[in-house]
Amino acid sequence: MRKVVALRNRRSAPTPPPAPAQQKLLAPEERLAAGKALRTTVPRGSHAGWRAPRGRADPIEVLIESDKGRTRRLIPIRYGRMLPSPFTFYRGAAAIMAADLATTPVTGLQVQVCGDCHLLNFGGFATPERRIIFDINDFDETLPAPWEWDLKRLAASFVIAGRDNRFRARDCRTATVTAVRSYRDHICEYALMPALQVWYASVDLIGYLAGTRDPQIRKLYLRLLRKAQHRDAAREFPKLAHRLGGAPRIKDDPPLIYHLADEQRPEFHRMVHDVLARYRASLPDERRVLFDRYRFADLAVKVVGVGSVGTMCGAALFLAADDDPLFLQIKEARSSVLEPFAGKSVYHHRGERVVVGQRLMQAASDIFLGWTFGDKGRHFYVRQLRDVKIKPMVELMTPQHLIAYAGLCGWALASAHARSGDPAALAGYMGNSAAFDEAIADFAVAYADQNERDHAALVAAVRAGRIEVQTES
Repeated sequence: MRKVVALRNRRSAPTPPPAPAQQKLLAPEERLAAGKALRTTVPRGSHAGWRAPRGRADPIEVLIESDKGRTRRLIPIRYGRMLPSPFTFYRGAAAIMAADLATTPVTGLQVQVCGDCHLLNFGGFATPERRIIFDINDFDETLPAPWEWDLKRLAASFVIAGRDNRFRARDCRTATVTAVRSYRDHICEYALMPALQVWYASVDLIGYLAGTRDPQIRKLYLRLLRKAQHRDAAREFPKLAHRLGGAPRIKDDPPLIYHLADEQRPEFHRMVHDVLARYRASLPDERRVLFDRYRFADLAVKVVGVGSVGTMCGAALFLAADDDPLFLQIKEARSSVLEPFAGKSVYHHRGERVVVGQRLMQAASDIFLGWTFGDKGRHFYVRQLRDVKIKPMVELMTPQHLIAYAGLCGWALASAHARSGDPAALAGYMGNSAAFDEAIADFAVAYADQNERDHAALVAAVRAGRIEVQTES
């Protein structure tokens, strides 16, 4: 009788849902062949060159449209930072290029892209284990989209930066070809690796410097590295904050860092409490334990970047003890400039879109990455501020430095794309020859010319009073 009851109970248990249908697994050689077959419909040479399509939007109108929702009195600072050169203009013109890239040939292969992939959005930083790696470090525009878009924006940035440094055209093109060739070579390496090995891969900056043949590059970046390794929150406190009447407070430096006029009002403190509570909820449980060691001390508005100027960004100070500070950056997340062309993000929260994209693309990400809602329905993401970061100093680079740096960026981008895309299919499409490299270089040179025309349009708009600028001393 007991056996019958037990059998009945087993039969009455709920049936688990069926496993989701999975696509047939293809061998690496099959995926390579599939990528190679794409050359029939999208020849590698079709990526070469650039010609503005008929009816191309006025670039100044595109910029003005992107001003919506920004703090109006900060918008002139944005244009003041874009105005000096075609290179500074390019850094703030991601929306213009997104529309242009949407008119160029694509293979149909998608990855998680950076969306604003230029050479200054790469750098060195410390992993949670405090290893120093080189990777992409800006993800405001990240979205699943065609892989070619990141590579073309990166390639063009080397031509534009080289021209800004007054390098010869041949050196600018060599840097661009080097970036694309490095991307292609490393994608081919990742195509042969097991999936977990691809996910664990990273660009070890110290190892790279140890192996470089250029003593000047080694000396420059080792010096920057030593300086960055001493740049933790405790050492940054005297630069960013001070004690005012015994209370810790972020230093004002208007109009770039300033406190809000209503910070003494009770509703302001309630708003900050709610923002931080929602941020805390976005953290994994173990990170909440760490975050809970700190107490909020101060918040100031901070103007950052070029394209981001005018969006809301705050620097927040927390303390676990009098000599144990933590600085977090709370940055507004807007819709990606790629969304009109690649489709809406699957994430309703735009900060979550940024955080998930960053975790997908980076070999290691900030332990305090999270997201939150602010007042007026704004979306924000959160990360540490100034934690062992090494920025490229393009203005000090020689042509040889720029070429070497291009190889490093191409490698990092390949690593990022291989994590979410199919490196075998990408390798099959690009192949073993330099045909694809040269085609992208042709595009980069032609698009650098377009960028110069767009920058000239901004200069003309400023002269005509159409655009207001505020320069910084």
